Amino acid sequence: MKAAIYEKYGSPSVLKIKKVEKPVPKNNEVMIRVYATTVNRTDCARLRAKPFIMRFFTGLLKPSNPVPGTDFAGRIEAVGKDVASLKVGDRVFGFEDIGLGTQAYYMTLGENRAIAVIPEGLSYEEAAASLEGVHYAYNFINKVELKSGEKVLVNGATGAIGSAAVQLLKYFGLHVTAVCSTKNLQLVKSIGANKVVDYTKEDFTKTSEKYHYVFDAVGKSTFWKCKSLLVPGGIYISSELGPMIQNPLLAMVTPLIAKIPGSRLKGKKVIFPIPSDCRRSVLLIKKLIEDGKFKAVIDRKYPLEEIAEAYRYVEKGEKTGNVVITLEDNFMS
Repeated sequence: MKAAIYEKYGSPSVLKIKKVEKPVPKNNEVMIRVYATTVNRTDCARLRAKPFIMRFFTGLLKPSNPVPGTDFAGRIEAVGKDVASLKVGDRVFGFEDIGLGTQAYYMTLGENRAIAVIPEGLSYEEAAASLEGVHYAYNFINKVELKSGEKVLVNGATGAIGSAAVQLLKYFGLHVTAVCSTKNLQLVKSIGANKVVDYTKEDFTKTSEKYHYVFDAVGKSTFWKCKSLLVPGGIYISSELGPMIQNPLLAMVTPLIAKIPGSRLKGKKVIFPIPSDCRRSVLLIKKLIEDGKFKAVIDRKYPLEEIAEAYRYVEKGEKTGNVVITLEDNFMS
């Protein structure tokens, strides 16, 4: 079978398309013919092994799994003898940020991992584009106790995480202000934002409006720049470590300062959203799609043979929603 391969860490130029042996499912695994996957920020971090801590999960000196990829949508073509909940012919999708080797024509996965049957009417491309962003967006949201009607600002509302966050926050009943560029104003409104700020025309950090939460889905701002936007006791969450790895440090320090009477922070604090439980996220995604509460945003599509170019595009940090990799024709039946 054909697969994308990286045998050393580095830029997208280290990616090659090679023929490798088709995997064989173990007793508790299924073999999946992959029809769509994505290239996302997690994949780019794994490719370059940056930050360095990534190497403790992906291999210290070289990739432990030479096939990249964290999400997939495809059809089950074989099942192990102990598999009970899935069957040959099922259309399935799934995601795990530890890496699954999904940027290949075939893969295997345990039936109890982060995998679910694709909702009716959803294409493989749409299914693959519904995973990574929602997982990380949900791991923003489940770190705080949201109340219906609260106000939240989402910076970077058109990336995979940001566009998912807008939709999830609306699902949970919040009033959402989304920050994006001029070209994406209508897109962000279409996915549910109550108010849109065009960052090319105004600095969202200078507004007098106050929010219970600021979610920075692109990591291009900081707590210090956004602090004035928060109500007393408000919370800032970023998808990135921040300059000088400040966000994990502030997540430890600001809750302590917030308890000090008369503190200038007025109870405002940082939470660093360590993601967990991919299976829970996949099941939530499935329910949201079935309920008509989520729609994946797709920017571009590339064939597997052009995967290096897809990585280069994602690394520019300018994508809208998701970049999908297709493996032969997409079909519904």
